[in-house]
Formats: sequence, C-alpha cells, structure tokens
Amino acid sequence: MARLVLKFGGTSVADLDRIRNVAQHVKREYDAGNEIAVVVSAMSGKTNELVGWAKDASPMHDAREYDAVVSSGEQVTAGLLAIALQNIGIPARSWLGWQIPIHTDDTHGAARIKSIDSDNLNERFKEKQVAVIAGFQGISENGRITTLGRGGSDTSAVAIAAAIGADRCDIYTDVDGVYTTDPRIVKQASRMNKISYEEMLELASLGAKVLQTRSVEMAMNYNVPVMVRSSFDDPSKKLETGTLVCREENIVEQQIVAGIAYSKDESKISIRNVSDVPGIVAGIFGPLADANINVDMIVQNISTDGKFANVTFTTPTSDLPRALETLEAIKDSLGKPEIVSASNVTKISIVGVGMRSHAGVAAKMFKILSDRSINILAITTSEIKLSVLIDAEYTELALRALHSAYGLDAEEA
Repeated sequence: MARLVLKFGGTSVADLDRIRNVAQHVKREYDAGNEIAVVVSAMSGKTNELVGWAKDASPMHDAREYDAVVSSGEQVTAGLLAIALQNIGIPARSWLGWQIPIHTDDTHGAARIKSIDSDNLNERFKEKQVAVIAGFQGISENGRITTLGRGGSDTSAVAIAAAIGADRCDIYTDVDGVYTTDPRIVKQASRMNKISYEEMLELASLGAKVLQTRSVEMAMNYNVPVMVRSSFDDPSKKLETGTLVCREENIVEQQIVAGIAYSKDESKISIRNVSDVPGIVAGIFGPLADANINVDMIVQNISTDGKFANVTFTTPTSDLPRALETLEAIKDSLGKPEIVSASNVTKISIVGVGMRSHAGVAAKMFKILSDRSINILAITTSEIKLSVLIDAEYTELALRALHSAYGLDAEEA
C-alpha cells in the first residue's frame, strides 16, 4: 500500500467523459489498496474564460475578487469528479483550498504556499476516503481565497504530497512522459524513464511545458518523487509508461545531455555605439530591473579604439514593449545610441547533469551549428545548461542536428 497524490490537468478533465475516465484512473489505484488524494485543474479553457469575464467586468478589478472568480473553475471540477467517483462506488468528497486548509500569503493572483494542515486529510484516509482537491487555490491570513498563478495546480499537488508524506506525486497530462525534445519537431525524440530534479527544473524554465517550474522546485526541496503520466492511457491496465523525476543519485545510467529545450518567446535588443565608460552597463540594466523586466542573455562588444560598445541582450517577447520604452527614456544618458530589436529569434538549450564532469560539450554544440551555417547571436551557461540564441528560421534544423549529435535519437523499432 502506498500514499499517492494524483494530479489531473485541464485537458484531462475537459468534459464529463474525460472526468469519468479520470475516475477510472483513480479507481485503479484505489483498488490496489493505495491511499489517494486527487488534485484537479479547471476544465480546459475555463480559467481563460473566467479571467476574461473578470477583466471585462473591470480592467482595474479588485485582485481579491479576481481570485474569487478564477478559482471557481477548480471547484466545479472537484465536485464533478467526486460525484463521478461516488457513482462507481468509490467513497470520495471534494475539498476546496480553504477547507483543508492551504495557507498562503496575500499576494492575490500569484500567492505562495506557507503551510498546509494535513490533519483533516489524514483522518479521511483512515476512513478509506478519496480526497478530491481543487488545485490552484488557498486561503490568506485575512481569510480570503487566493490563487497561485498559472500552473498553480501542479504546485498544489506537490505541496500536498509533501504535507501528507506521500510516496509519490503522479502528474497526469496529455503526454506519456518527458521527452528528450519536442516530438512534434524531432520525430526521433525519446521518452526518458528518469530525469533528475535539476535537469527537469532547467528544462521547465527553458521552454519545456510538461511541468511547471515552481512545482519542480518544490519537489526537489522536499524530495517528492514525481511521475509524469498520460491520462489518455487505458485506465483498466497497469500503467507501464511515464517519466520519474527524482534525485540524481537514483539514476543509475546518466546521459551527458538529458534533453534539449527551445523557446521562441524571446526578443533581442541591441544598443549600438554606447560610450564605453565605467557604470554604463549599470546605467542600462538598472532601469530595466527597476521596471521588473527580465533579462537573460547578455553580450558586450568593445570597438577597436575602446571608446564605444555594443550591448545585446534578450528579454521575453511580452516584456519587449516596456523594455524599449524604458531604454528610450534613458537614451540621452547613454550618449544617444542606436536601439534596435528583433523578435524572430529562438533560444536553444542543452541540459544535462553530466555536463559537470565532461569536457567538449560546448565545443560540439558550436561545431554542429557552424557546420550547418547557423550563426550564434548570444550564449549563456550554467553548471548543467548551455543556451544559444539563433535566428528562428533555423530552429528545427538546429534541434534535429543537436538531438542526433548528442545521441538522443530513439532507436529504430
């Protein structure tokens, strides 16, 4: 017998038929003698609809009332799944965040979990009852409903797993695991049996959309094993597929490069002919930080006479208009440089804990791209990650070439 948290995303509970399918997945685990808590998202598209209603009602709406509105999607799903489980003979009840309770701070729309009381759930486990929990929500110190931000149901699931001492947290989604890269682009992409928390955290932050970054970070901090599964597998059969996200030491055979991620949500800004004097870079990035604009890759080139510099950096495309507006406001203090931007770029990243102890990983990446006449616009690194910025038109070519070069292609059946 194990204690499990099962989380089902919006596509898995998109309509009543899929909710009934989810109930069968829960039944399989319940019949195996496991103690089960289920965390659910709102039906696919419902949160967007609720957000739209709140904004239409008032663009300058009260954030507390916004949370009251958008959290209702998960409430509906939790109630419907509890009914579906009861209909097939499984004792179940729905729980909202405040009923458990899940305590958060009062940052409405992006709250952080502070603590979870597990006593109520533990008592119901003794009665062999399945807890169906509305994800994405909690309650503030002021007694108001809060929401955790987009992807918050994953965070809810991992946090609850940690609080109740679950043996594992299973995240059910529309794919059957974590792949070495996007299988829609690279047909030879293979599903990983295991991946370390560190690698998954990097991939999630670099564009892989299987798991939400905050949930992976929480799983790593509290050592909660996370299994990524597909809710569209046959619930009447024992699931054999999936990817386990776990500690590095639990992976016997570690690849040098575990996976390759890409992000097209990147824009490049170049500031040309800036006076190369002390403090000029701080004069650029200080105002950007004050405006809460995220900056990733940075490249600085100095002219041969040492008088001028070109500074290039990347920012999320959503931040591009504000970044340009901020730079225009300080342009005179920088010596009136030329400011140009481009959104037709892609960030390609290779990730692997094996990069810590193997030389030549970066050299191979640069050569593979050079052999295909793909120019590198910017570079950034960490201990287990190497990212390059390239023109967007070469995205698919780069992904396929790098995937093969690092030995990630699936073997022919």
